[in-house]
Amino acid sequence: MTNAALKELIASWFPNAKADMDHQNSDGDSDSNDNKESPIENPLEFTEEGSEFLNIKVPQALLHELMLKLKTHPETHFDYLFCLTGMDWEPALGVVYHLESTEHRHIVVVKVKTEDRDHPSFDSVSDIWKTAEFHEREVYDFFGIKFHNHPNLKRLFLTDEWDGYPLRKDYVDEINMVIK
Repeated sequence: MTNAALKELIASWFPNAKADMDHQNSDGDSDSNDNKESPIENPLEFTEEGSEFLNIKVPQALLHELMLKLKTHPETHFDYLFCLTGMDWEPALGVVYHLESTEHRHIVVVKVKTEDRDHPSFDSVSDIWKTAEFHEREVYDFFGIKFHNHPNLKRLFLTDEWDGYPLRKDYVDEINMVIK
């Protein structure tokens, strides 16, 4: 499946998601017919960013739902999470997921971010891909990003006494930093 075909299929999964998210965030005063006249914007952003893979930026609220559909939909069947990486895009923190379908031989990159550096969190995808358990622990350990519903979220490499998250750009360690 081409990147264009993947984009069209995946975008079709969330045609009213932006309107639904806006409606949920409203104070209850909003009329359900408010968005009939204006076109509904898809909450997913698609790019190829100079790579051969389709990149998808997803809002936090839709992360788990998107990932589950990417794995279970018969035309995508992304059964292999081969990389999950924490990112510090200062001021945002986020996670980048690389998925492959071993059946269809296509790859996508999914990105999610939050501006909340004090309490960054996303839904865990470890119930979808078992390998995410290890990778999410690593991201938690080095970036401080928590994953809701993770079965065993605790430090993986650093000791429990370690203060801070060393892969954040704003991390300072006067003792162990090498300054040239």
